[in-house]
Amino acid sequence: MPADARAASVEKKIPPEPVLEAAVFLVDKPVGPSSFRMVQLVRRALSIKKVGHAGTLDPFASGLLIICVGRPATRLISQFMDGNKRYEAVLKLGIETTTQDLEGEVVAQHEVRAFTREELEQCLAGFMGEQLQVPPQYSALKHQGKPLYHYARKGIVIEKAPRPVTIFRLELLAAGPDSLRIMVECSKGTYIRTLAADIGSALGCGAHLVALRRLQSGLFSVDDAVDGAVLQDSLPARQELLAKILSVEEVLALLPRQE
Repeated sequence: MPADARAASVEKKIPPEPVLEAAVFLVDKPVGPSSFRMVQLVRRALSIKKVGHAGTLDPFASGLLIICVGRPATRLISQFMDGNKRYEAVLKLGIETTTQDLEGEVVAQHEVRAFTREELEQCLAGFMGEQLQVPPQYSALKHQGKPLYHYARKGIVIEKAPRPVTIFRLELLAAGPDSLRIMVECSKGTYIRTLAADIGSALGCGAHLVALRRLQSGLFSVDDAVDGAVLQDSLPARQELLAKILSVEEVLALLPRQE
């Protein structure tokens, strides 16, 4: 058999890359792109249309984004969103904004006095445990089928009833003259920017959220995530994603059983 024919025969025996039908990926979203943009990049890298994420991160936020690929995986999104979350957040004291974060317009400014660490820790301790939290006007929470931010951008205020949330851990990591860096462990549905604004109110100077990083969601950690920056290039993105793929079966074994 000629050499070219033998080479062609060998090539024909190489099995094709298996078709990816469903999986879960942990992605470390960088600051800048939206969560939807990260979904688009995963969809492009894997050439799969059915892709969704479990829990939005704002563009200015970074950290763990759970992305589900294929219908068997996207069906698990609600279960992923039920898990407790852990964040690292930075608060700017003395300034209040319309959105309770750095993307809003400044609505009030106050002098920030010098706080002792004991005063700050005592303030944070007051937010521990079960409590009612008022959803922010600029949020994706729905009212008559539309998100609250749709109304807020038109100047329409929609009052939503306070919702129960739980703060399991609230630790002061660092404090500057007009800033706080905190660690938060909380239940699902907790708005960290609302917590930031409430902490500012309790301190008497106001505050808003300027940085946020999600470190954990349920059983999943950002330490095990794919660097979201590599997703901009589809070829390395596919390789990086497949190197850290989680099958639906693996994930189901980790999730608490539904009674």
